[in-house]
Amino acid sequence: MDGAVGSKQPAAGGRRVGLVLAAGMGTRMRSALSKVLHPLLGRVMVDYPVSAAQEAGLDVVVVVHNQEAAVRAALAPRGVAFARQEAPRGTGDAVRSALADLPETGVVVVMAGDAPLFRAETLRRLLEAHGDKLATVLTAVVAAPGSYGRLVRGPDGAPKRIVEARECSPEERAITEINTGTYAFDLAWLRGVIETLPVHGDTGELYLTDVIEAAAAEGRCGVVVHGDVDEVMGVNDRVALAAARKALQERILTAHAYAGVTFEDAARVVVEAGVRLGTDVTVGPDVALRGSTVVASGAQIGQGCVITDSVVEEGALLRPYCVLEGARVGAGCTVGPFARLRPETVLDAGAQVGNFVELKKARVEAGAKVPHLSYVGDARVGAGANVGAGTITCNYDGFSKHHTDIGAGAFIGSNSALVAPVRVGEGAIVGAGSVITQDVPADAIVTARGALRVAEGAAARFRAARKAKKKGGGA
Repeated sequence: MDGAVGSKQPAAGGRRVGLVLAAGMGTRMRSALSKVLHPLLGRVMVDYPVSAAQEAGLDVVVVVHNQEAAVRAALAPRGVAFARQEAPRGTGDAVRSALADLPETGVVVVMAGDAPLFRAETLRRLLEAHGDKLATVLTAVVAAPGSYGRLVRGPDGAPKRIVEARECSPEERAITEINTGTYAFDLAWLRGVIETLPVHGDTGELYLTDVIEAAAAEGRCGVVVHGDVDEVMGVNDRVALAAARKALQERILTAHAYAGVTFEDAARVVVEAGVRLGTDVTVGPDVALRGSTVVASGAQIGQGCVITDSVVEEGALLRPYCVLEGARVGAGCTVGPFARLRPETVLDAGAQVGNFVELKKARVEAGAKVPHLSYVGDARVGAGANVGAGTITCNYDGFSKHHTDIGAGAFIGSNSALVAPVRVGEGAIVGAGSVITQDVPADAIVTARGALRVAEGAAARFRAARKAKKKGGGA
């Protein structure tokens, strides 16, 4: 195993460790991607149980096998340790693979890497109920147990064993109390008993559930029945993944709403787990807020906007159907509708960007305006400048990108082309339809277009000639 959790110097009273099982193949997902790596509202699935365990105060070890390198990379920011299961031989073998590098004493909470809805408080409750028992299992009562293992109790109600669904008798199959796959174990005891687990002949696997029977035989097995069935359900296929996404999204939106965010239609928005929203933010329908996006207090996000890894500052207004990626919108700015802000675009306070404008790696300074139908890339638009409709910065020459600098207070007439590298000085005026290929001095007026030519009567002569040609059978 890798990482500091492998230390065999337990603190007084023993360490508390979370062991997340993430080695399985997940074949029912019908995917080339490992099940625990499937994206779920901006994070991979396994990140959720890991995060819950860390929030509950556990040092976390993740057992890996399938797509090991990718799982390690995805969880690297969490600072967890890893243990490797050499071959997929069941949950018992997965736990045994990690025990050699866990603390000698203490408590280990074992949970599945495909259970993204677990809350930290549920794990704390399990630990509190565990006390000095040898094993404690988290269960739930469901109407349709399906493929879940059943908890068999004795006549006195005490737990006796867990039976996998495929091995249930008809009487056991009727039991509605299921195993959620989450347990707390005494580590010192677990080390000994896990070496005695039988190999199940039909699968060739070691079942961790057999440990429960061993603890029950010693009269030191506990059960915590959890009331929120949705929280403890694992994800085994795409249908369950969709259900988990819906439940998690509802949880995220509810938390934001209680914190002062207005969703005009909460059923029609996507807000990923890493998004931060300030008070008095308004989010319209069909909006998607993704990645590390931050929306500050009082900002308004119009219908259909898609914002990824961007910052929207206080009081900014994004009109409908804007797309932002890696951009920053300053306080009091207005954007859109139908604007696209690509990575490294920055709008300073009070800037205005209108409909059908695309900005890329551009800074639009305070009070400047790019009202409509323009492309501005690799550029600076100085404070108070105005860029007319249809203006483009010609930043790419087929080999390299070049910079355009528009000075403060400059005015760029409609349908102009600024061929980079080029600079328009402060207060300069560029006439409509100009093609600017060299620097424009401050406060200058410049036009760069061909001379107007007028041929009187030419249009009538042209039409007459075309009609005659057509009458004569010409092409």
